[in-house]
Amino acid sequence: MRRAFRLAVAVLIGLTLGSVFLSVFIAEGALHIWQRPSAPAAFAEAFSRQTGASWESVKVTARDGVVLDGWLLTPRQPNGAAVIALHGVGDTRLGMMSHADFLVRARYTVLVPDCRGHGASGGDVIGYGIREAGDVHRWADLLLCRPGIRRLYGIGQSMGASILLESLPSEPRFRALVADCPFATFEEVAYDRLAQRGVIVPFSWPIVRIGFLYARLRYGLNLREASPAAAVRATKVPILLIHGMEDANILPRHSRELHALNPAMTQLWEVPGADHVASLGTAPLQYQRKVTAWFEK
Repeated sequence: MRRAFRLAVAVLIGLTLGSVFLSVFIAEGALHIWQRPSAPAAFAEAFSRQTGASWESVKVTARDGVVLDGWLLTPRQPNGAAVIALHGVGDTRLGMMSHADFLVRARYTVLVPDCRGHGASGGDVIGYGIREAGDVHRWADLLLCRPGIRRLYGIGQSMGASILLESLPSEPRFRALVADCPFATFEEVAYDRLAQRGVIVPFSWPIVRIGFLYARLRYGLNLREASPAAAVRATKVPILLIHGMEDANILPRHSRELHALNPAMTQLWEVPGADHVASLGTAPLQYQRKVTAWFEK
């Protein structure tokens, strides 16, 4: 009996320590981009030649002192409106250049920044909107101080879409947003990620809880506050939600949940055959028409 009891205690301790180690490992992987890809200026120069738009490198300093870097793309005949275009996790501004292409051709001025912790922007920790929402406010200030820019819009993919949604309580100057494959809450998508890796619910709960506790103690981030759902519920800004119906990364039910929270201010377009952030490539003409029509409306 004593031997069995000791074995049981040893197994319990091992499982506890294993859960803590795994939680910290997963949290660190989610909060950092260890090898950052970059966006060479040659790409912006090529874009300028192809579209006729001018480009310039722009920077803002976030509230916590982090310097953020981006490109400002201005068409030959601007229409007085600017769009902030935000990429997904692990990507750079290059991930939004296809969007910038059709928007610039529609005469929108487009800002494509690297999110904090990505590309050429400063910051080592990704907050999934907790700190990035304030960064959006700084970018909005930069744009609306520019001569001729009178209207502000936003478009984002995945994490970038979620950041834009989370910025709404502190950035009321948006006329409209387009959110392509956002998550409803970071907590919800964290459970989804573990399920996608074969971790069943009874075991995923402590992993997520310990990981969130670690992020709060180590980095001061309460990841439960990364909640587009809370922002969408109360917003008066029109939001076009786009989600690929074959998205296995962030499941379509996230956008359905967001739409259900505020159907008066949101519209949901689910794209058949499209995987995660692949709707522009799957239905390019329809995507471009819907986005520009949403902003114009």
